[in-house]
Amino acid sequence: MLESFLPLFLMTFVICLFLVVMQFLWKYVEDMVGKGLDTDVLLEMFMYAALQLVPLALPLAILLASIMVFGNLGERFELLAIKSAGVPLLKTMKPLIVLIAFISVGAFFYQNYAMPRIQVKFYSLLISIRQKSPELDIPEGVFYKGIDNYNIFVENKNRKTGMLYDVMIYDVSKGFTNMAVIVCDSASMKLSEDKLSLVFTMFKGQQFQNFQDENIASGSRSTEFVPYSRENFKSKQMLIPFDANFNRMEGSELEESAGASYVSKNSTELKFSIDSMSLKMDSLNVVDRRQMKTRSHLSFRNSYNVDIDSVIQLVPTTNVASIDSIMTQEAYSKQSSILKGAITKAESNNNEFLFRSMSKVNTQRTINRHWVEWHRKFTVSFACLIFFFIGAPLGSIIRKGGMGMPIVVSVILFIIYYILDNVGYKMTRDGVWIHWVGMWFSSFILLPLGAFLTYKAMNDSVILNADAYLSFIKKLFFIRESRHYPMKEVVISPPVYSEITVKLEELNNNIDTYLNNYKSMNYKTYWFDEGQDEQFAVVKNKLESILSSLSNSINSSVLDKAEEYPVMINNLRPFKAGSAGAKTIAYIVPAGLAMRLISLLFERQLNKDLRRIKKLNKELQLITERL
Repeated sequence: MLESFLPLFLMTFVICLFLVVMQFLWKYVEDMVGKGLDTDVLLEMFMYAALQLVPLALPLAILLASIMVFGNLGERFELLAIKSAGVPLLKTMKPLIVLIAFISVGAFFYQNYAMPRIQVKFYSLLISIRQKSPELDIPEGVFYKGIDNYNIFVENKNRKTGMLYDVMIYDVSKGFTNMAVIVCDSASMKLSEDKLSLVFTMFKGQQFQNFQDENIASGSRSTEFVPYSRENFKSKQMLIPFDANFNRMEGSELEESAGASYVSKNSTELKFSIDSMSLKMDSLNVVDRRQMKTRSHLSFRNSYNVDIDSVIQLVPTTNVASIDSIMTQEAYSKQSSILKGAITKAESNNNEFLFRSMSKVNTQRTINRHWVEWHRKFTVSFACLIFFFIGAPLGSIIRKGGMGMPIVVSVILFIIYYILDNVGYKMTRDGVWIHWVGMWFSSFILLPLGAFLTYKAMNDSVILNADAYLSFIKKLFFIRESRHYPMKEVVISPPVYSEITVKLEELNNNIDTYLNNYKSMNYKTYWFDEGQDEQFAVVKNKLESILSSLSNSINSSVLDKAEEYPVMINNLRPFKAGSAGAKTIAYIVPAGLAMRLISLLFERQLNKDLRRIKKLNKELQLITERL
């Protein structure tokens, strides 16, 4: 089993890792293209991305490999041979269960100790790439705004020599009021040696520049006339600040960041940070509650003396004027002053508590992200076990190897897992669900599926057999199979027609007895009379025995007549009459009555089949007597 599983697992793991890395590339391609990054930087980025995506590819690889291994065993009937030798499926899976257990433990240690370092390297490099200035490529015929404080327009350019023609530059580096406009016939452009500036060499042009002093800009002088300078030049150089270097972000900056430090911590450090922030949240809540008592409408209690209780006791016996009537007795100016004061105090309290709540919201969000990372140390390992106990039984049930059916089933199951996992993650991150519910949501859903499939595979279930579902649909819509008896070339035991004639007569008598007793059953007989099942079994078994003997006939008329016999139903009720299940349904009258009404359709069809069998028996007797 290990020799079959390990090569497939390694192959599927490489394929799955490649696919998730391609997904990463499609997601972040805009951040890397057009920035002139070195090959070493790109390779380093892909390496960290692949290492960071290992926990996503590992469960999918286990699922796909386990389906392929057991699908191949089932397709080549090796699994059937193993079961025939008395080895149960769970014992066959035992070596792989031990291997997957080791892989799950390794995945935990990888998540707990390697992933924090990998994530720091990955995110710091990704942020550095995002902050890198794009490679300078000024297009033709449009204004280029890729350089801060400069807009450049180029009518034409020579890509071989790098010369720009009919150039217009808007320079607002000194402010919009002191904007400079440069127009020239041609220009060349290159980076300085330190790659911190862009050197523009312009030929045959003019420069227009506004200039205003602080008094003019502040409005102390009329701004209808804006003084400017004009300069003609044959050749002119201009330095434009443009940092083209790749400045790598240090990983320590990410580790020290309050909002992103969770990516650099193991489970112990995450738990310590969660406890610290939870203690801080509790202290902030205590302070806020105190502030609410002193600054809200409840603060009026502090302004009264100790005898407030005696005053309150007098309220039921005293006519107290309403606040509205007291307000109407005051002058309009006094009323306005009171209302403005109340509104101002309410808005002040609201703004203060809103500002204080913002810090608590950020802290709670950081706590949620810490919980997400803490649970991820364990959920990936558990997902590996779940996917194995889904994939191995599923492969033994579908019995299809290769790359076709296993890939389809694996992709469907993994998409379901990915959606459930993302739903739980977002609910936990936003604080909608409790952290352990959100992060284990996908496991809660898939664990029963794995247990169900394992149970079905151990009992050789036909849960994924298309013929079983087709048979159920036929029964649901009363579509019955027809009998087919082809003529055999070699017959070992031909039918004895004289004996069959006697058996047909006995069958007719049995049918008459059944119809006399159970042609129409009442509610009690239907649920409690065991004789119906017994007499029906006698009729059905005797009919099948006769037809089985006639199937060895070499006479075409006999075989044709045998094919006309209907295929009868197995039973009329979901439980055997008089059994515990039948009694339970019978005593629950609404359920029992509903099933009885449905069974009338089957009962009517059964009586019709029995009458038809009697008719066919007579026709067959004439044929057998002649033979």
